[in-house]
Amino acid sequence: MAGLRASNGAAIVILDADLQEPLRHLETMLAHRAKGYEMIYAVRAHRADETCIKRLFTGIFYALLNLGAEAPIPADARDFRLMDRRVVDALCALPERNRFMKGLYGWVGFRTKSVPVELDRRQAGTSKFGFGALVRLGLTGMTSFTTWPLRVWTSIGFAIAMLSILYGSWILLRTLVFGVEIPGWSTLTVAIFLLGGVQLISIGVLGEYLARVFTEVKGRPGYIVAEISEAEEMPR
Repeated sequence: MAGLRASNGAAIVILDADLQEPLRHLETMLAHRAKGYEMIYAVRAHRADETCIKRLFTGIFYALLNLGAEAPIPADARDFRLMDRRVVDALCALPERNRFMKGLYGWVGFRTKSVPVELDRRQAGTSKFGFGALVRLGLTGMTSFTTWPLRVWTSIGFAIAMLSILYGSWILLRTLVFGVEIPGWSTLTVAIFLLGGVQLISIGVLGEYLARVFTEVKGRPGYIVAEISEAEEMPR
């Protein structure tokens, strides 16, 4: 963000420091910009160079992230991208501090185009972005662009409450037909499950309100003006 705010060009390019994305793809990006696209980003052509575990966790993460996201986030998108000045200005105008940039790229919109890229070997050094950093990045993305973790507990609460009601009805019917087996056990069990379900429902409702407050605190603009056209005066 420091680089984006300091830039003043008509088009800005972001590139990872490991130089794994070949710079020759800039020609393709510039060609797409000439066609009217305002954000052209690289996507991995494949993930054959990654371990099966990393591919699995990456797929699960993006599936969960896009489950309730405001804007779809491509799973294989890279930070290597060319952006028009208007896109950069829109990103710089967002007031939030904990930024999940891949989500913000999709949220600001504009006309986008993906470019498949075959990654080269790292030019020098080793990656400092380990598993812990990936987990922190994932938590930032999940809490910034989706509220489904809050909503899921409401559904679980309703499910538990309904199961407790059905189970209580079955206990009542069995008691009426066959008599009481263990006095007080059925009532206590049903009460615990019912109260547990009601508590989870209450937490889910509070979570919904907290999600709204969370969205307002971030202060994202309600809309972004991509272009202003002067209206021609109608003839009288």
